[in-house]
Amino acid sequence: MEDPLPEQMRAAGTALLAALNEPARAAAAYRFDDESARRWLEYRPRARPGVCLADLDVAGRKAAHRLLATALSPAAYAQAMAIIALEEVLDRAEGWRRGRHSGDYWVAVFGDPRRDDRWAWRLEGHHLSVSMTVVDDRVSPAPIFFGANPAAVRHAGRPVSRPLGIEEDLGRELLAAMGPAARAAAIIADEAPDDIVSATRPRVDAPLEPLGVPAERLGPTGRALLDQLVALYLDRLPPELAVREARRLDGRERHFAWAGPTRPGQRHYYRVQSDDLLIEYDNTTEDGNHAHTVLRRPSSDFGEDVLATHHQSPHP
Repeated sequence: MEDPLPEQMRAAGTALLAALNEPARAAAAYRFDDESARRWLEYRPRARPGVCLADLDVAGRKAAHRLLATALSPAAYAQAMAIIALEEVLDRAEGWRRGRHSGDYWVAVFGDPRRDDRWAWRLEGHHLSVSMTVVDDRVSPAPIFFGANPAAVRHAGRPVSRPLGIEEDLGRELLAAMGPAARAAAIIADEAPDDIVSATRPRVDAPLEPLGVPAERLGPTGRALLDQLVALYLDRLPPELAVREARRLDGRERHFAWAGPTRPGQRHYYRVQSDDLLIEYDNTTEDGNHAHTVLRRPSSDFGEDVLATHHQSPHP
């Protein structure tokens, strides 16, 4: 059966550009071969390619959100909207000093989705970056970055907001399910790194050493939890993409690594690695309340897989 997602994404990208006035369209539209703009990942509050959603009218903003929704499952889309809303919460917590705003997210389109066989798009701002590449009607997903600051807002000890809570809880549950030997192998450092190791690099050029414990050294419960953790990140994608990615990774060796204390509320980090898969999670501020997560495909980020296939195929 033909995959409907590329056409849905193409229609949403075309509708977005059509909804923009000329200045906004000029800010949003890039050539596909503008590598510096297309291969971009930045989850900090910095200037970035594209047009700012705050500068668009309602129709333009809705078109941008509809494009974003084609790339995410309903649950992940809800996470993304919660992350965006946290900008206002963080601004209040900082005494309104930095002027953070939930409209400070940018959308960029690379190539012409209406007619090109190669095009891409990204929606990005503080703690959110979603990049999709479409080549010959195949969607290549990644990188996908979700962060949250504050990671949790609580009232009377109960969470009011915790957009990335499942990501933390499932990682802890996996670590707790390990026996002493597996846990000793999994914990690679007493202190967490300052941030995710892949950072904002457009390419993970030097593959990270797969430190930690391999899945084969986990018991049945541990392996099942590791599978659930990988599925949690893949399920950020629409179902058809998540299934395809799971099949692509099926049977490949996986490693899980943890750094930092294991008690909640302290700086901690974990990552999952497999062939062409990198999942990273960190919560590394002093109070352990500022989370970063990323799903990357080190050999296939920004459409490297579909572009390689495209270049190998004959084209008139």
